[in-house]
Amino acid sequence: MEAVAKLKNCPLSPRKMRLVADQIRGKRVDIAMSMLKFNQKQMYAGYVEKLLRSAIANWEQKNEGMRAEENELFVKTVFVDGGRMLKRISPAPQGRAYRIRKRSNHVTIVVDSKEASNNE
Repeated sequence: MEAVAKLKNCPLSPRKMRLVADQIRGKRVDIAMSMLKFNQKQMYAGYVEKLLRSAIANWEQKNEGMRAEENELFVKTVFVDGGRMLKRISPAPQGRAYRIRKRSNHVTIVVDSKEASNNE
């Protein structure tokens, strides 16, 4: 049985967050956690790592009496959608103004065990 965790309005760029999300897609949970811990994009990986921990806890809550370490839990799906955009104006030379778009994103992680996916 799969479990889902969502992070909404994360104040980071969705394009850069997708680079981190692509690295853990389809990996086992313990491998994904170690990959996130030593990732180059530390700020982005921190958000995804915390969200992955939440998804694991949600899976353990759904499957009472079962532990994530004993089952082969893996990241079934992870995707990043664009969130709201804060629009600001920065002054520019000769009375002009430049637009600054501060982007945010929504991240969704689905974890599942290998046994459950084989039975279906």
